[in-house]
Amino acid sequence: MNYLIGDLQGCCDAFERLLARIDFSPSRDRLWLLGDLVNRGPCSLTTLRRLQGLGDAATCLLGNHDLHLLAAAHGVRHVHRGDTLDDILAAPDRPALLDWLRHQRMAVFEAGWLMVHAGVVPPWSRDDTLALAAEVEAVLRSDDLPGFLHEMYGNQPARWSPALAGTARLRFTVNVLTRLRFCTADGEMDFKTKDGAGAAPDGFMPWFEAPGRRTADTPIAFGHWSTLGLLDRPTLLGLDTGCVWGGRLTAARVDGARREIIQVDCEQAQKPGS
Repeated sequence: MNYLIGDLQGCCDAFERLLARIDFSPSRDRLWLLGDLVNRGPCSLTTLRRLQGLGDAATCLLGNHDLHLLAAAHGVRHVHRGDTLDDILAAPDRPALLDWLRHQRMAVFEAGWLMVHAGVVPPWSRDDTLALAAEVEAVLRSDDLPGFLHEMYGNQPARWSPALAGTARLRFTVNVLTRLRFCTADGEMDFKTKDGAGAAPDGFMPWFEAPGRRTADTPIAFGHWSTLGLLDRPTLLGLDTGCVWGGRLTAARVDGARREIIQVDCEQAQKPGS
């Protein structure tokens, strides 16, 4: 069976309860983690080791918190107050863990679902999304990683153009796949608003409501948006249900057009955030 799982953010106890709830077997089941594997929760190191140890039974996407860990490890970003990354950065197996992390995915299409951490801008098709994600993956796995991390952060360009190249193209792709919530119909992104779908700034809308979205007929599963809550539509699954903020950890068992939502409670009591 295929299980799509929302943001863990270091909540390994909830993850273990979820695996027990679905009676997970690595020889029978496949897990698809939708990004933000670590940070803010209490067990980032344990979570990363657990996921690494699952081998081919788990495919992990990279979210903004996972990229933040890579950037902090390379001295590009400071560890923020509220981050829970120190145990990873001080771990004896840090090199192996970080190497494993940078070889994870930015987007996948499996089990009939396009999976991303945050979203897809309206001008992109499924194939565009996968091809652009592969460009970022190649850089993350290369010797160019430190240099790229120095150039990765920023809000520009805010709108897609096929003419984008080099760092601008990679930065835009990262922002779409790991930060997107609201955009305009032509794909300009807003990065300030983190509230629920009803809080869209003037002229903006949730990315999945954009008219003319080229992935409208592609089933998409995503995380990242804890204030959105569970979104369960025929071709949309939003699975970040705020585990780290005291909500629930959510999985969707998918089998073609059929799906089942499975949830476990999380005891965290953090303040809501990204």
